[in-house]
Amino acid sequence: MVKFKVEENPDIEKTNEILKDGLKNKAIIIITACCRVFYEGRAKSNLELGDRVIIIKPDGSFLIHKSEKRNPVNWQPPGCTVKFKVKDDLMLIRSIRKNPKEILDVEISKTYMATYFVAKDYEELDLIGSEEDMANLIFYENPEVIEEGFKPIAKEKSISNGVIDILGKDKNGNIMVLELKRVRGSLGAVSQLKRYVDNLKEENEGLRGMLVAPSITDSAMKLLKEYGLEFKELHPPKKLKKEDIIKLDFFD
Repeated sequence: MVKFKVEENPDIEKTNEILKDGLKNKAIIIITACCRVFYEGRAKSNLELGDRVIIIKPDGSFLIHKSEKRNPVNWQPPGCTVKFKVKDDLMLIRSIRKNPKEILDVEISKTYMATYFVAKDYEELDLIGSEEDMANLIFYENPEVIEEGFKPIAKEKSISNGVIDILGKDKNGNIMVLELKRVRGSLGAVSQLKRYVDNLKEENEGLRGMLVAPSITDSAMKLLKEYGLEFKELHPPKKLKKEDIIKLDFFD
């Protein structure tokens, strides 16, 4: 199998070939072109002629980027079907989403570059400062970052209605349920914690529930107090052990 193929200033036939081979080989397809874009679904939109970058991924993701800003100006999520054809000297590409029904049409009048790349990438993003890092800090390194006398019992404890991030005891022996969030605590996080606490409170007198996050919304704090739950401000650790850091020295 050809790993990648590039065509500069391709005619319609060459562009058609890139699309055909790229989709067949489950490749990432990138086309830079002058095009119009038409969307119909939850709303309708038209984008008149302009130079743009079109990206089609093997999972069905379809993105159209302009020369400015980070986000695509039009896009379709994974799971969409891509079709294409040549009509009246134009290259037409359609992305179809079934549910909800959405159609994104691209009408290419001039292609500057068309390429596909068969990418093999099985790694997942390893976040620094993730909820897992927070859990490890509390469970292994410094339990008393929660409060004096706190002792963790279990990490990722499965119960009938979910998984408790950390289960522990306070200095008085009361069971504590900790729900960790690496971002601002929300109403959803409070409701999640409440479900876990309700599941265990009948068998554990004095049970405490605590939401642990860098911050919390006003509405979430209000609900937390109504439920008799607690909040602990804790930011995800940003530093890794030296041996765990992969460093790029380009600018050192």
